[in-house]
Amino acid sequence: MTTDIQITRTKDEPGETTLRVEAPVERVQAAERKAASRYAKRVRLPGFRKGKVPLNVIRRRFGDAIKEAVVQELLQESWKLALEKEDLEPIAEPRIRGLKIEENSPVTFEILVEVKPEVNVERLGGFSLQRKVAPVSDEMVGEQLDELRRQKARWVPVEGEKPQPGQMVRITIDTEKDGEEKEGRPYELVIGQDQALPEVEDKIMQLLPGETTDATITFPSDTEDQSKQGHTISARITLYEVKGQQLPELDGAFAAEVGDFDSVDDLREAVRKDLEENAKREADADVRRQLVEQIAAANDIPAPQSLVNRLLAAYREAYRVPDDQADKFAAEFVSMAETQVKRDLLLEHIAERHDLKATEEDIDERVEKIAKARDTEPGKVFASLQRENRIKELERSITEEKVFAYLLEQSPVIES
Repeated sequence: MTTDIQITRTKDEPGETTLRVEAPVERVQAAERKAASRYAKRVRLPGFRKGKVPLNVIRRRFGDAIKEAVVQELLQESWKLALEKEDLEPIAEPRIRGLKIEENSPVTFEILVEVKPEVNVERLGGFSLQRKVAPVSDEMVGEQLDELRRQKARWVPVEGEKPQPGQMVRITIDTEKDGEEKEGRPYELVIGQDQALPEVEDKIMQLLPGETTDATITFPSDTEDQSKQGHTISARITLYEVKGQQLPELDGAFAAEVGDFDSVDDLREAVRKDLEENAKREADADVRRQLVEQIAAANDIPAPQSLVNRLLAAYREAYRVPDDQADKFAAEFVSMAETQVKRDLLLEHIAERHDLKATEEDIDERVEKIAKARDTEPGKVFASLQRENRIKELERSITEEKVFAYLLEQSPVIES
């Protein structure tokens, strides 16, 4: 009778392979004896010298721990064999399901492996792409100048008026729970910027400085503090001060403060140029989006569910979505995740197939370019990127640039 672990590939899906594992009784027993022997050498039990405890005593005393050790050994050996025999390209740690372990029986389980899906691309060119650069209007320039003024604005007291959206208030919120009052500390917030619950802001906007009002506050289910989710408390809100923004004059002094410009006209021209450059970047990004969409549609690029789910999980973590909102969030963002997965697989495939991945020389050249723009040494830039773990990000960016340059040679771009 064989003592070899048997591995059978039972299912192949885009992005995931399922393997069935069976470890025969003899192999399981060998692992069990090995684990029991390790315990026998290490433990001390009353009435026995160290290393002389009978195995049957060890098994009775440490049965659960020995069983766990057996399972871990079989899992590790099975995964090693699978990598050797099944020609897998795993992109994540394997998952185990359906583990069955019974006395005097084979141990069986399944290994679910996320793998790099096969991408077949037959058509890369001949697509119709349109590049449209949005015009920059005088109104857009004026809005940007106003934003710069708001960034430099001073907060000045507003007397005798109830606060309005956009104004800063200084308040305290004293709370009561289970008959105990808790005095709140004074703090500031800007009305209309979601820094407080809407019902709290509504109460604040009904007050004049120096006034107090009672409120009942119910925390929503997505409150970051889980202990408060859905809870209702009584509160007393006191408004101490209201401040409004005083915008600086749009004059030569302001232009010099913002960027050492000689005049307002020079500042306005610089703002227009920045907006125009941004419009060009957005137009280029839209061309790339069109290109990826058309290549994916023409070649049926897969979006494996395992990769989509992983990306959705990353989105959830980034946006701090609570567990009870997970399904709703996934339904809203699944299309975006599928598009991103297809894009990543496509670009990676083209980079590998056509040898377009960023080289060390490419990275060195880009670092030198960044250093020149910052008027510093390349070594300092590289060290900074390493500290911030951004070398891979830089490598990925260069690779994408090379891939798109290659693809755009094969499809006409019409300026509109």
